[in-house]
Amino acid sequence: MARSGIGGTPRRREDARFLTGQGRYLDDLAVPGVTEAVLLRSPHAHAVIERIDTAAARAAPGVLAVLTAAEARADGLRPMHPTAAANAQTGEAFAFLPQPLLAEGRVRHVGEPVALVVAETRAQALDAAELIAVDYAALPAVTTAAAARAPDAPQIAAGVPRNTCMDWRWGDHAAADAAFARAAHRIRIALHNHRIASNPLEPRGVLGAWDDAVGRYVVHLSSQNVHGNRDQAARALGVPPDAMRFVAPDVGGGFGAKNFLYAEYALIPWAARRLGRPVRWIATRTELFLSDHQARDHAAVAELALDAEGRFLALRVESDANLGAYLIGGTGGVHTSQYVHLQGTAYAIPVVALTTRMVLTNTVPLGVTRCPGFAEAMNLLERLIDQAARDCGFDRADLRRRNLVAATPMTNALGFTVDSGDFRACLDRALEAADLPGFPERRAGSAARGRLRGLGFALHLKGTAGSPEENAEIRFEADGGIALLVGTQTIGQGHETTFPQILAERLGVPEALIRLHHGDTDLVPIGGGHGSSRATYMGGTAIWRAADGVIARGRAVAAAHLAVPEAAARFEDGIFAAPGTNRTLGLMEAAALAREAGAPLDSYHRWTREHLTYPNGVHVVEVEVDPETGTTALVRHLAVEDYGVLVNPMVATGQAHGAIAQGAGQALLEHAAYDPESGQPLAASFLDYPLPRAADLPDFAVGFSPTRCTTNPLGVKGAGEAAMGGIVPAIGNAIQDALAPLGVTTFDGPATPGRVWQAIRAARTAR
Repeated sequence: MARSGIGGTPRRREDARFLTGQGRYLDDLAVPGVTEAVLLRSPHAHAVIERIDTAAARAAPGVLAVLTAAEARADGLRPMHPTAAANAQTGEAFAFLPQPLLAEGRVRHVGEPVALVVAETRAQALDAAELIAVDYAALPAVTTAAAARAPDAPQIAAGVPRNTCMDWRWGDHAAADAAFARAAHRIRIALHNHRIASNPLEPRGVLGAWDDAVGRYVVHLSSQNVHGNRDQAARALGVPPDAMRFVAPDVGGGFGAKNFLYAEYALIPWAARRLGRPVRWIATRTELFLSDHQARDHAAVAELALDAEGRFLALRVESDANLGAYLIGGTGGVHTSQYVHLQGTAYAIPVVALTTRMVLTNTVPLGVTRCPGFAEAMNLLERLIDQAARDCGFDRADLRRRNLVAATPMTNALGFTVDSGDFRACLDRALEAADLPGFPERRAGSAARGRLRGLGFALHLKGTAGSPEENAEIRFEADGGIALLVGTQTIGQGHETTFPQILAERLGVPEALIRLHHGDTDLVPIGGGHGSSRATYMGGTAIWRAADGVIARGRAVAAAHLAVPEAAARFEDGIFAAPGTNRTLGLMEAAALAREAGAPLDSYHRWTREHLTYPNGVHVVEVEVDPETGTTALVRHLAVEDYGVLVNPMVATGQAHGAIAQGAGQALLEHAAYDPESGQPLAASFLDYPLPRAADLPDFAVGFSPTRCTTNPLGVKGAGEAAMGGIVPAIGNAIQDALAPLGVTTFDGPATPGRVWQAIRAARTAR
């Protein structure tokens, strides 16, 4: 069997299963006696619940249970708490209201769960839900952070003054004021990084059961974080974590929306225990829009001070994060760690001053999606630099080169250190490959067809964080295979292929011998799940170090077999050798000998990270705008990325393609909009919320300019999210470049035809 370790490009193992319809997703699980659940959700963005009458629903055909907050309270269920309840930098506690599993007394966003109906069939549960009578007294609703902080705004949660969970100043504000006072140029932009919905292909779902024989819950769910969800669901149910088994079969995407706890993860197993039968709930696509954690929705004002030669002197940012109705999961950490971590990104900005607030509104709670916090910071700065170049007469590329960090490791103005990266090399390679000298000719060609062509580029720099602990176990099986167990999960990234490649590289064995196991809290009791592009860094490091244990045990076996001192036995490419002889012992032979002796080579490693990895790169795009209709097309794309050592370049390229497509969707098409008066979502299906299709995207040209990461033994950097931080501001800069000749001075996304058309008309009117 051929070996393909780090740097190889074997085909993804999982693809054959997925492409032939053999994937095993949540809705594919056949469970005898399963019942079906439906949630009644609030039709109001903000209202008092005056009465709930469930009598007719309980009497409906096939109905087994109708559960409300009254039953949940009687059974001792607890509300959900955020996992990040304090400022990551200061330790100051956030003001927040725990999120109820079922609304009691008040609803705070359209889609909030009010009652749970369980019936023999889904149709019966749906019919019964319509029979529940709820009397609501509607209250005023707010959908933006600015509206929620207004003096006369309705109070969403007791104990959260001005609906503000945190109002925080960080950095050196006095030094920033002094820098702006002496600056030759002062540039200011206001930018709204609009709200989006992640929309994984497979909606969320839960299949809950109660195992009476052992007295614990068994929960199958579509999740990217089974261990974290288990622990939080156990808290809500008032049981220890080991009283719950969480299992994720194949997961059809997550993008962050399947990271944190949802009410259904506790409600469905609770209902199963009450009924003594399994209960299943699968979200509809509309439920996804009404209940899945949304992302972005970050309004900011950013100012940049420059000297006469264009050197950056200081950055000031004032921002408001619209959290939605509740502070959930690790969202608080995003805004006090990830958003602030790389303000200034790859540029040498000596002073940074931040004011940032987290604000509650009557919208779906905010979670995370690809590149959370980092993408918002990068979008601000890259748009701000283009504005500075336009206003001050600098060349956009030269202005960036002049201010890039000269070398790594570098420590930014807020004290965070980036270990590796050659930012200038990425920029130069990307701009050269993008053929900038040919752009005027391409622009003229577009003009001849009545189109406005714009060029935009942007740097990106992301920290990969997520859960700080991970573990891996290696077991040598009796059939000659190797079981690899990790606490991180695969949700489509290709880990069934790349994780065995890592182990094959370290042990010098064929990767086909290695079978990956994950996503089951019984099989792997602890783990960090998947989020923040942590899997290859965290899981890969755990695998590498567990393999070190295998080699150490194998060396003792080999030394005895080869009749040499243990310290003298050499290991290379899967072979132990006795120096100065031709005597050797293969690792798999050593494993067989060890197993026969009752002391297998199996190894386990658990570790806690102290550092992040920092993928980075540059994206260059061109867009065409039809000034008569506002239609905007992404027509050209090129990127140069630094993801460190590439375990599998083909898989890394595919991950970059996914991030680029998702970022293009955010920049051009997607918007989770709300009616500002009623708080009603205006996008609750794919009729209202367009995702990018193949026809909306050009061929992606992705190249790599890697620098080895110094904070892990593999030299890898997170790959799955980083490109989204570059593509969004690159498209924004290109659109601004296209519209500038018409007098459009500012534009932020999404670049839907209507919004672009309105910007063009407004500029013409102003002229």
